Formats: sequence, C-alpha cells, structure tokens
Amino acid sequence: MAQLSVPNPERPPFNPGVTGRQRFSEWMANVGIGWLFLIPALLFFLGWQILPIVRVAWFSLLDYRPIQASRPVTFVGLDNFAQALSDPLLHQGIWRALVFTAFFVPGMIIFPMFLAVLIDRVTHPKVAAFYRIILLIPAMIPGPLIFLLWKWMYDGYIGPINYILVDVLGLFTIQNQPQWMSKELVIPALAVMEWWWGLGYHTMFFLAGLATVPRDLFDAARVDGAGEWKMFWTVTFWRLLPVTLVLVVLRFGTAMAVIDEYLIMGGFMRDRPTYTWTVYMWDTAFQGVQDRGYAAAVGWVGTIVMLIVVVIMFWAFRNRD
Repeated sequence: MAQLSVPNPERPPFNPGVTGRQRFSEWMANVGIGWLFLIPALLFFLGWQILPIVRVAWFSLLDYRPIQASRPVTFVGLDNFAQALSDPLLHQGIWRALVFTAFFVPGMIIFPMFLAVLIDRVTHPKVAAFYRIILLIPAMIPGPLIFLLWKWMYDGYIGPINYILVDVLGLFTIQNQPQWMSKELVIPALAVMEWWWGLGYHTMFFLAGLATVPRDLFDAARVDGAGEWKMFWTVTFWRLLPVTLVLVVLRFGTAMAVIDEYLIMGGFMRDRPTYTWTVYMWDTAFQGVQDRGYAAAVGWVGTIVMLIVVVIMFWAFRNRD
C-alpha cells in the first residue's frame, strides 16, 4: 500500500522558481529579523560576561604582578591552583563564607515567607499596596548607605541598638553591652542586616507565588475545619516550595560571594570572621604584592566550590514541585 507524503507545515516545499534573494528576504522576514534584534544583547553578554571570565581564567595561569614592573609576566600553568588548594587561608576563608551562609539563608527564607502570608491575608487593596511599597524601600537604598547605616546602628557608644538595650530596657550595662562588630557577633550582626535589606525583595517573590495558589484550596481547607496554621503547612508551604528552592539556590550564591559588607565591617584583618575567600582574593590582587595571577586562581577555586554545592542543590531539589 502506497504511503501518502504529508507536507511539513514548518518547512515550505521547494520551489525552483524562487530566487536566492527572494528566499533570503523571506527568511529575514520570518526568522532573521529576530536574530538581528538579539545581536546587541549577545554582544553585550559576550563583552560583559564571557570575555572577563576568559581573561581571569588566563590570568590564573600566569605569574602576573603589575606593581612589580621589572618582574616579567610568565606562564606557570596550574601552579597557582596547586598553591591555592593547599593554602590554609583559602580553606579558612571558604569555611567562614559557609558559616555566614548558614546564618544568612534561613532568615532570607523564613521571615519573608511568613510576612508574605500575612500580607496576602489583607483584603483591602490599597492597604496591601501600601505594605508592598513600605517593604521595598530598603531594597532601593544603595548598598554603601546600608552598610554605613548599620555600622552606626551597631556602634556601642552612639548606636540606637545598644542605647535601647542599655538605657531604655536595662538589659545590659556599659561594661557588658554587646559589641556587635566583635569576632563573636559580627557574622550574626551582618546576617541581620542582610535580612532587613532583602526582606521586601524576597517577600515579593513569595507574594507572586501566593498569587498562583487557587483560593478554592483555602476555602476547602476551612470547610474541613483547618485553621490558619494547618492551612499553611498543608496548602501554602507546599505551593511555595518551588519559589523557596529557587531562592535558596540564588541566596546561597549571594552569601558565598559577599565582599562589600566584609570590607566595610571587617577590613583586611585576617583573624576576623569577615576575612572570607572573596576578601582574601581582593587582598591578594590589590594589596601588598598584588599577585593577580594567584588571586585569579583563588577566585576560581572558590567559584568551583560554589558551583559544586549549587549542582548538589539542584540534584537534591530535582522534580520537587
């Protein structure tokens, strides 16, 4: 039995009477014009993202110290990586970044999630919009102003936090008041600052997730006698789980790569918890001998550690929706 050929609707049949110019014009009209509009974005991505990565990768294979003009730039291969893998300062810096991440990520998820649930219960549209605007104000403040603001707030003599704890509430005295920038408290103090700064931004993520939850599920749960707490764990939490997993992965990368906060709050003191691998990389590249090649290797080792953890997270969270 002869089979009937079915024409492919996506590919027009060959017409020998159509010239090459006509075919090119038709391709440009259907497909090519879209690629033309993408060219500026592709060039920007190539120049702003890909080329710097390639350049840093090349630097990591060199003995490159621009401050020493008489020292020639030499190719050392993987020697910088071998040194970085056995460097105790790098090991300690990565561990300190992980400790900060352990403080940082839970607060970035728990507080915005519960706040989003509370705002979602507000029925008046203008009041709900007012809450959203108020929450987004910290996210619009530039980072350096945030760091200086909280450094002032944590100050033991003129800061409002210790003033309330000592003079208003009487929980501490001048002698035993908390020193928020000390080695013991600086990491939790930075985590609280980051929680406040990102509270509104992350709340918007969860509000967007809540907007996709059918209201019939809450009505059915109320009919079954479920209270707010039970509805949260049986309906809301599981519907927000995809958003939560995405934020966990994104915020992990942010916490591991923090540097500005550490530089302002802790500087380049190697014995402080704020001297993480990112600060070590900056210190090596732009302070002292300015060994840019070794700093690039340090950055690559830290980045690879981050990527490994992120891949493990994606593998652990796969097919969970």
